[in-house]
Parts: sequence; C-alpha cells; structure tokens
Amino acid sequence: MDKKWLPLTITLGVAGVAVVAASFWPDDVEKPPLPQSLCHGALSRATAELIDDGQGGGEVSAGAWENKGGPTDSAVFKECHVLRAGQDGAKRRGVYKLVVEETRSAPGTKKDSVPLGSGFTGWALPDRAEVTLPTGCAARMGSAAPHITASLEVPSQDEERLYRRGEKPPVDPDTATRDNVTVMREVATRLAERYDCADTD
Repeated sequence: MDKKWLPLTITLGVAGVAVVAASFWPDDVEKPPLPQSLCHGALSRATAELIDDGQGGGEVSAGAWENKGGPTDSAVFKECHVLRAGQDGAKRRGVYKLVVEETRSAPGTKKDSVPLGSGFTGWALPDRAEVTLPTGCAARMGSAAPHITASLEVPSQDEERLYRRGEKPPVDPDTATRDNVTVMREVATRLAERYDCADTD
C-alpha cells in the first residue's frame, strides 16, 4: 500500500469495544479514494447515500463500534452511525444509525409497515426498518441466539418528533420507506455473504 494513503487513526478500546474516532490528513498530502463500503462492509457507499435528512451537504462517512457479542439477548455485534459532512465540508452530523444484534425473539412486524420483499424477512417505515438475517447467520457470527437482526433508525423522519416541532418530514414518507427497504435488503445480503450464511433454498 502507498504510504501516502496511510491515515493517522485514533482508536479507543473500552470494555472490548473498538471505536474508530477520527482520521487526520496533512494539507499537502493527497487523500485516498473514498471507501466504497461503510459499516464494516454492510453498505455500499451508493446505497448508504440514499437516506437523506433534507439538509444537503457533502460526502457520507461512518463511525462504527464493534464487539463479538455476548451472553445477553441484546448483545450488540456492530453499531454504525452514518454521517454527512455539512455544506462547508467540515462539521459532520448524524443521519441514521444501523445496529446488528442477536435476539431470541421471532421476527415480527410493525403497524403500517411495508415488507422488504421476496427473500427477506423484515419491514420498513419512513423512520425505522428491520431485517432478520438468514437462518445460520447467528452461529456463523459467534452467537448462541437463534436470530440476528439489523435495525435502522432515521431520526429526521420520526413522525412524533416532527409533530411536536410542527415540522414536515424532510423526505416524502413513501420515498423514505422505499429507500429504507433498499438499505435493509442490501445490509442483509452483504452480511450474509460476508459470514457465508446466505439461504440456498
């Protein structure tokens, strides 16, 4: 690897959880190409950019937390916050959060949600979505729980929050829901491929 593309990365270890905090680049050194995947490979950059908070801005990046799971039902394997640079390209803001975790609960649904489509177990709303990974993924990911789910939270589309503020959603709810469906289908597909646990039926 070309050494001019090696970043100075700050990594903090807390209770076995690795947190990637920031990278700094000298002004006179060429920056590397933007990574084409985010959230430990769960999302392509193109799909990650679909979800919009209506504030515009620059490039999308991600801050991720990771551990290897644990004995509880809610042990988080990965948590990823997708960020977008501000209009000036400097300050970044959180756009949405993706959490992958083990669960002993059978897959369910939510009122007024739409299904993710053929081959996927999950649902989507404008501000939230969830997908259950294929059978076998839990064991491949080191979990004793029967299921692994990936859940999405998009605060800018939260209907209750918007109502309290007297604001309209930044993105049409139907469009936001379709984008969430696309994101969750890709998350399930890419994680199943990474852990070699895709359904073969």
